[in-house]
Amino acid sequence: MVEVKADQVMDATGLFCPEPVMLLHNKVREMAIGEVLQLMATDPSTQRDVPKFCTFLGHELIDQKAEDDQFFYLIRKGE
Repeated sequence: MVEVKADQVMDATGLFCPEPVMLLHNKVREMAIGEVLQLMATDPSTQRDVPKFCTFLGHELIDQKAEDDQFFYLIRKGE
């Protein structure tokens, strides 16, 4: 992953669509603009849903990667 320090961490491992994105939406809502969230998930659909979530709501997807059966995302909250 890119060397960016996460301000918040959210573990959505073991959850399936739509739960990871629903929890992500709630978590980002609590964060301050510019804060960075590290999201961990195991649902492959997050590879499609998280980038769309960021684009639609104006957040920056700093990085995303997959390792084995886990997916990792760094998201910076937009305005």
